[in-house]
Amino acid sequence: MADPKGFLTHDRELPARRPVDIRIQDWQEVYQDFPAAKLNQQAARCMDCGIPFCHNGCPLGNLIPEWNDLVYRDDFQEAAERLHATNNFPEFTGRLCPAPCEAACVLGINADPVSIKRVEVEIIDRAFTEGWVTPVAAERKTGRRVAVVGSGPAGLAAAQQLTRAGHDVVVFERADAIGGLLRYGIPEFKMEKRHIERRLEQMRAEGTEFRTGVDVGVDITAEELRAQFDAVVLAGGATQWRDLQVPGRELKGVYQAMEYLPPANRDLADSPISARGKHVVVIGGGDTGADCIGTAIRQGAASVTQLEIMPRPSDSRTGAQPWPTFPTLFKMESAHEELADGDGDRVYAVSTLGFAGDEAGNVRALRLVEVEGPQNGFQPIPGTEREIPAELVTLAMGFVGPEKGALLADLGVAYDKRGNVARDASYMTNVEGVFAAGDMGRGQSLIVWAIAEGRAAASRVDHHLSGETALPYPILPTARSLV
Repeated sequence: MADPKGFLTHDRELPARRPVDIRIQDWQEVYQDFPAAKLNQQAARCMDCGIPFCHNGCPLGNLIPEWNDLVYRDDFQEAAERLHATNNFPEFTGRLCPAPCEAACVLGINADPVSIKRVEVEIIDRAFTEGWVTPVAAERKTGRRVAVVGSGPAGLAAAQQLTRAGHDVVVFERADAIGGLLRYGIPEFKMEKRHIERRLEQMRAEGTEFRTGVDVGVDITAEELRAQFDAVVLAGGATQWRDLQVPGRELKGVYQAMEYLPPANRDLADSPISARGKHVVVIGGGDTGADCIGTAIRQGAASVTQLEIMPRPSDSRTGAQPWPTFPTLFKMESAHEELADGDGDRVYAVSTLGFAGDEAGNVRALRLVEVEGPQNGFQPIPGTEREIPAELVTLAMGFVGPEKGALLADLGVAYDKRGNVARDASYMTNVEGVFAAGDMGRGQSLIVWAIAEGRAAASRVDHHLSGETALPYPILPTARSLV
């Protein structure tokens, strides 16, 4: 423990966000630089607990007290080594993970937890700046070939681990660029895409091959895939979105979030689906909904309203969500701050009844009703129906599992009771040599779980191909039995 009094003498602090009126004029990340002296203080707040519950909170088992101590001692290079020991992509998790590790921080029992994510992202950014992140070449080549379908965090983690184990790995991505939802689902203001590019540069140098614009199951059949590769890792995510079947759903201007965000992230201000001058309604109160808010504001929306069927979360833990569980709390993300600063609102405990359109078939309004719940379902409250302007609507209500397309059908994989690809404790499906990792097998989840599953599945694939493995295998409660 570097500073025994650190948690007593320093308060939790995060970098300031750029002023709202400035940052909404561009697509750059919202946070300002964090001074080194303040980072040292934040690392000093870590108590190096005898039982570090942050390890349990983090699916990757990140060695948080170790690299906090190293940052306090100004040994960033060794801190980066310890960070990479459990996490292939800390530059992603440090920006995008909701930090279950911080929810489990012992300091958080009666004070603000350690700002773990901020220390993490500062370590990896320093490592890239100093040139410490270099290719890790395999000690020997096995001659085995592995196909990874999907280039999100699970697929990339599996690919990097398997390449370093000596296998010839090809990552297939149906989009025109590598990254999955990291690329086109996450807006630039949350994570600039240069962070993806510099990691891909390392992976290419290590020997991983990337093929974009390939719809596996169509452009290359399941039979061809099995014939060309010794093992297949399915990491295509849970991209089947949840829809809203209400009157007026067919009107023009009502989009799924993943129909709206990718073109916006690809073309920024020149997106073919623009919120400029329109009254925008975002249905869904999660992170994807926040991404839609920030995007619409930067496109110049006249107003933005976010609707959530659940009641407003508590500002602090309730008795039903004790430490060290990951609680559902009221959050003020950067996009919500921008919403509050402009012409917008977050509306809780409401349900959409339908949409109204104009003569040209464009959506013009949304009809909603207040509800009681979630106990006994969400019951409408009589007399609370009303209509709000809505000229662009995005449905950000989550995902219900993997797309049941030609690839999964032709491979003949089984599904679990939740509709995800079923796999055993080794992440193998019912088809020999075909594995599933990330949201495709787990269901919609967090980026940190995706990376953890990619690493775990890679270990099992390596063992399957070689009879042994030196790759770490985190024991995760994620691989469900075949049902």
